[in-house]
Amino acid sequence: MKAKIKNTATAVALCLAASTGAAQAATIGDTSVKFTGYIKVDAMVSDYSDGTIASGSVGRDFYIPSLTPVGGVDEDPQFDAHIRTSRFRFATSTPTAEGDTINGVFELDFIVTSGGDERISNSYVPRVRHAYLTYKNWLVGQTWTTFMDVGSLPESLDFIGTTDGITFGRQVMVRYTNGGLQLALENPESTITPFGGGSRITSDDNSVPDFVAAYTSKYDWGYVKVAGLLRQLSYDNAAGIDADETSFGVSVTGKYNLSNGDDIRFTFNTGKGLGRYSALNAVNGAVLTESGDLEAIDSTGYGIAYRHKWSEKARSSIMFSAFEADNDVSLTGLATTESTYSTRVNYLYSPTKALTVGAEYAFAKREIEAGLEGDMNRFQVSAKYAF
Repeated sequence: MKAKIKNTATAVALCLAASTGAAQAATIGDTSVKFTGYIKVDAMVSDYSDGTIASGSVGRDFYIPSLTPVGGVDEDPQFDAHIRTSRFRFATSTPTAEGDTINGVFELDFIVTSGGDERISNSYVPRVRHAYLTYKNWLVGQTWTTFMDVGSLPESLDFIGTTDGITFGRQVMVRYTNGGLQLALENPESTITPFGGGSRITSDDNSVPDFVAAYTSKYDWGYVKVAGLLRQLSYDNAAGIDADETSFGVSVTGKYNLSNGDDIRFTFNTGKGLGRYSALNAVNGAVLTESGDLEAIDSTGYGIAYRHKWSEKARSSIMFSAFEADNDVSLTGLATTESTYSTRVNYLYSPTKALTVGAEYAFAKREIEAGLEGDMNRFQVSAKYAF
């Protein structure tokens, strides 16, 4: 009973410490617990040349390449403000009798979820970002796909930044790490375009996990990560379609540190059937043929960002990223995305280590196979308190 009371009191003390800005660490039994996160407030004005994004769409909260409207009517700019990217994270560490350590991470935020509308409450449902454990060379649970490189992401007020040119995703996996080498089996999912075009088919018919192999080489000036993806695209339905297709891709990413404190971050990916892994699923992994087979869709993405430090408290990043798909329009139709690109520039200032305010301008453009195109101009300001 005393142990139970002690653990409960420790947990309460941890939460109170975090809320008051005190130390965010405590010990519960043999396990050390750390609570971190940040509160981030975003406000933005978005102007689209050829249409609009509906209220409540995730594209109003952060940039998604495939949602830039095309072929519509120019409307007035839209103003949005939210706190959805605010997050909190619990990290634990438990020593074992054999001298090893079991580590755990559980992290949540509020973006890409439902909740109250903007009329009264602006309430948002929390979502799980990460939930995984590590033991010796093994990671088991949900976290960033091994095909992705978080270190190459730029410092952007947008949720991602160089969205058109990156591989991105979080999913359940088993990962083995030894030095710079990583091997992983990850949860599969296929996105399919119907024959002739139409709404995306998201199937869960895969019989094998996705396989990712990656190697990171570190140097005095930074690092380079090379990753390869091999997976199965599958679709099976009651109408008699039972099709599989092999998908593969490669990603090269990294960061180059300059002597003056600036840095350059770069991303490149290309492959056959990358689908959901590339540019937030700007195109699907495969398209159905008239005979009910699957044909993988080729795509390429790249991005580069340069960060300059004006002082110890101020810095700016300028970034560009692009995506291009090689669609067989006789199968996909003309409404699918052919290419997207975006560029942004920002200024961030941290009067103290825990607080950052900033402003960012972004321009994005999307073109579909029919030749219709549209662009987005967005100005965003943010305030972020990290604890």
